Amino acid sequence: MNNQAVRMAVIGYGWWGKIITETLQSSELVKVKMVVEPDAAVRESAQQAGAYKDFEVAGHFEEALADPAIEAVVLCTPHKLHAAQIGAAARAGKHVFCEKPLCLSYQDAVESVQACRLANVVLGIGHERRFEPAMIDLRKRIAAGDLGTILQIEGNFSQDKFFSLPPDNWRLSKESAPVGPLSATGIHLVDLAIAVLGPASMVWARLGTLGSNFSNGDTLGIMLAFPGGANAMISAILATPFEGRFCVYGSQGWIEIRDRTHPEHPTGWDITTCLRGKDRETHFMPPHPAVRANLDAFANAVRGVAPYPVKPEEMLANVAALEAIMRSTGTGAIEMIANSPHA
Repeated sequence: MNNQAVRMAVIGYGWWGKIITETLQSSELVKVKMVVEPDAAVRESAQQAGAYKDFEVAGHFEEALADPAIEAVVLCTPHKLHAAQIGAAARAGKHVFCEKPLCLSYQDAVESVQACRLANVVLGIGHERRFEPAMIDLRKRIAAGDLGTILQIEGNFSQDKFFSLPPDNWRLSKESAPVGPLSATGIHLVDLAIAVLGPASMVWARLGTLGSNFSNGDTLGIMLAFPGGANAMISAILATPFEGRFCVYGSQGWIEIRDRTHPEHPTGWDITTCLRGKDRETHFMPPHPAVRANLDAFANAVRGVAPYPVKPEEMLANVAALEAIMRSTGTGAIEMIANSPHA
């Protein structure tokens, strides 16, 4: 078995690309060998960082695909580019880690998963919330039956970071990041709901622009319905100070996880547990590098140490829900969610 660190190229050196690159400096399983950035001004800052972090800087995605030393790419690029980039990387024999959302349409997601399967490369996804210790423990307790039958999920992931972005930034674009609060933060909570309850069956969602001039909206409410009868109520706002909360209610009790700070720089989580017949308890879990843990899991899958823990069918279910949520914000109607095929 190859025990060397997986040699990766980070594609896109914007806000999150910088965080990914910096985070991976402490990984023993991943080595950033290249950063690709088309913007010349941003590329200059990448070159300055690469001078002391031992990675080269390129201006074109194709340079990473053509380099035999690069084993995998990490896509930190606008959402609308993901499908084409995943397909190109897979055809070049590169493993692919894609920031969320995987794609903006269900069909593109299906084709992306199939391209990686046909090329026999690993596909990873930037849903690092699954790798937070508090969330791992919550899912274990649900699986053990501690909460009984799961009745409902409530989640909120809100922030006001985008006020610092220039108006022409792609994250504020209807085309590049439609339904902004969904693709920015809400999609993480959709993923967690799917991790707990499986694929959703229908959705009603409402998008507003109430606290900003963002063209892709700033206030989103989502009601997801699941085949077993459970619901997930999700809030994502881009015009209020940070709030992060995920709570699962069951027939035998509930558990709530609250973030102390934005996951960009986590400082830990406060967990409240209330089980039937017992006193309510609250405890603290210290910070953990969930972003790095996700990429380390991806590297282990590339090396054949362990399967990547987010299954392709879960990735497809997430994009199917995203597509239906985007439809619902436009129609104002309850929308059915496409069934994810076995992948």
